[in-house]
Amino acid sequence: MTEKDPGTTGGSAAEPRTDVTAGGDVLAAPAAPEGREELEVVEVRTGMFGAHGSGDTSGFGGLVRPVTRPLATPRPYGGWYDEVVDVLAEVLAEGGTAFDAAVEGVVVDPPAGSGARTELTIHVRPEHIVAVCQALRDDQDLRFELSLGVSGVHYPGDAGRELHAVYHLTSITHGRSLRLEVTVPDSHPHIPTTTTVYPTNDWHERETWDFFGIVFDGHPALARIAMPDDWPGHPQRKDYPLGGIPVEYKGATVPPPDQRRSYS
Repeated sequence: MTEKDPGTTGGSAAEPRTDVTAGGDVLAAPAAPEGREELEVVEVRTGMFGAHGSGDTSGFGGLVRPVTRPLATPRPYGGWYDEVVDVLAEVLAEGGTAFDAAVEGVVVDPPAGSGARTELTIHVRPEHIVAVCQALRDDQDLRFELSLGVSGVHYPGDAGRELHAVYHLTSITHGRSLRLEVTVPDSHPHIPTTTTVYPTNDWHERETWDFFGIVFDGHPALARIAMPDDWPGHPQRKDYPLGGIPVEYKGATVPPPDQRRSYS
């Protein structure tokens, strides 16, 4: 692939781009005629701390918060996003992998018309994460040579997709950043390790395993990194017990918020 000047459109003589800042950030495209971006509601949370009924003494019992995520963004994505996705599809095809087989969807957020700095997220199927990382790192038009780490997210209401692993990649060569996201179910929380492509993901994958329970198959030493080796469970999952606070008064304890009784 040949490189293009990020300050011009197409391959013709230059017209200044209005959808990319001087620093390389892509601005949200103009609003689509149909209006607002559609969102998928994953779950609806009420109250605070997971408490229900009379157990909520926080004063936030009437709080209702929908948990949403944007659906796949239609083309054009804007800025350099289209070029990156097109090149990634071409490189994957050269390696024998169809883009639609490897990628579940592409999301540009925040929604069009917001005027804010946008972010590109590529949702990758678990079995193809290594091939996608390899393509993003090695192709001269992509060159996402730096991984800033792996983090986990737990959505207990997202049936069959409860655990998310998020990879933040940066191209020092082109001054670009994007995000990869992989989802797996609680029943089979396995993702291939990316340490063969990004060795610095070693400790980040260990941390994600420690706190969320995602198993990175092929990791050279997948052991806990913060909690003791014999610690039960994974403490940043939303279904992990909140725990109480022992107090020095005749063995009394302050119970966790989801177990306190109501005083009104």
